Amino acid sequence: MTDSATFADLDPITLGDLLRVAGSPGFDRWQDQIRRTGGCANPIHLIGWTLHKDKTTGETLHHYTTESEPGGRLRVACGNRRASRCPACAWTYAGDTYHLIRAGLAGDDSRDIPSTVRDHPRVFATLTAPSFGPVHNRPDRGACRCGTRHAADDPALGTALDPVTYDYAGAVLFNNHAGDLWHRFVNRLRREIAARAGITQRELTDTARLSYGKVAEFQKRGAVHFHAVIRLDGPDGPDTPPPSWAGVDLLANAIRAAVQHSYTSVSVPAAADQPARTFRWGAQLDVRPVKALGDGSDITEQAVASYVAKYATKAAENTGTLDRRIGELAELDRYQVPDHARRLIEACKMLDPLYPDRRLWAWAHMLGFRGHFSSKSRRYSTTLSELRQARADYRAAQEREALGFDDREPDTVLVLADWQYAGHGHTPGESALAATIARDIQLNRETAREELAALEGA
Repeated sequence: MTDSATFADLDPITLGDLLRVAGSPGFDRWQDQIRRTGGCANPIHLIGWTLHKDKTTGETLHHYTTESEPGGRLRVACGNRRASRCPACAWTYAGDTYHLIRAGLAGDDSRDIPSTVRDHPRVFATLTAPSFGPVHNRPDRGACRCGTRHAADDPALGTALDPVTYDYAGAVLFNNHAGDLWHRFVNRLRREIAARAGITQRELTDTARLSYGKVAEFQKRGAVHFHAVIRLDGPDGPDTPPPSWAGVDLLANAIRAAVQHSYTSVSVPAAADQPARTFRWGAQLDVRPVKALGDGSDITEQAVASYVAKYATKAAENTGTLDRRIGELAELDRYQVPDHARRLIEACKMLDPLYPDRRLWAWAHMLGFRGHFSSKSRRYSTTLSELRQARADYRAAQEREALGFDDREPDTVLVLADWQYAGHGHTPGESALAATIARDIQLNRETAREELAALEGA
């Protein structure tokens, strides 16, 4: 159990509950369950049983029931990707995302992605939102336009200099259409690549394939932008070499042209007192090559994968909004939502009946954004589902070994089961204990990752 100093600041009720849990007869088994969830902050509780029988003889090989578990329940991980909701499950999601992105940069033999993918043209691009009005910032030189040199943690950063003239409606409508704008960008990018290669789009399909993995990030001003690994492959994806004309400079130039092209825009019609709008990407565009090993200035495979994984577990919480759907505006007072985020949420509420198909109020907690936070093209690399299945298969193999089923063919064992949902979450004391377990697990994982990175860099 973690050192008692960790719990010194707990309130009496939580501390009392913690001591109750730690002194209970099933505490060791409870700890084992929580470790298996990775220290999940909000585990799902199940009640039920499983029965393993020999298909031929009908012999019962193993019987498990939750009746013998602490509280008569089995706890399984919630699987929430958001760090604000469950840091432990978000850590697992981030790890999967890291592996997915890095596999598309360095290869993964277990996923049939050859290491030769490192020789393909690939860049790390950041596409930003346009301006909706001046905000408080920290320029490289001088002070903010308000005359203040803001500290890095100043809550004013990203908020409007003049809330009266700031285009809150435009900001949430841009967020809402950002996914559409991305698709237009990708379609235009294929045309720009073909044009630079001197071929038609049909010929491009026969000779090269565009692949990407991307993640959305909210700036402090509440506008979403995208970070993307963009790669050029041969016609069948990462296991085929790109054509001779494909290069990093060609790809980077095509990206810049696609972002600036008039086709890469989304039009939103006028509605009531709202003007017609045409959204394009912002003027800030960063496109940099990805290197296998850096020299201190280059962006490396590991750095890119880590960066994307970091933002895959975040949403709009850094702007001060809520991390769940909002039922009524009164909740903003209850949870002390700051003024800038409040105005964006109120804009979603106001615009919702004007654009009913965009479901702005349903996505008000995301400041209008309704797309996937992390996504990839079909042939970029492996999938999150495949990674989860590999983990499930590994655990199933562990269970078979523990039950002594190694020498049996899987199809000779019949598995019967009955599971029911029985609640979720922790008591206050359980929550404090689970948090320490999660920290220990994360520390071990970080240590292992650093050791692996050191070996790869040696």
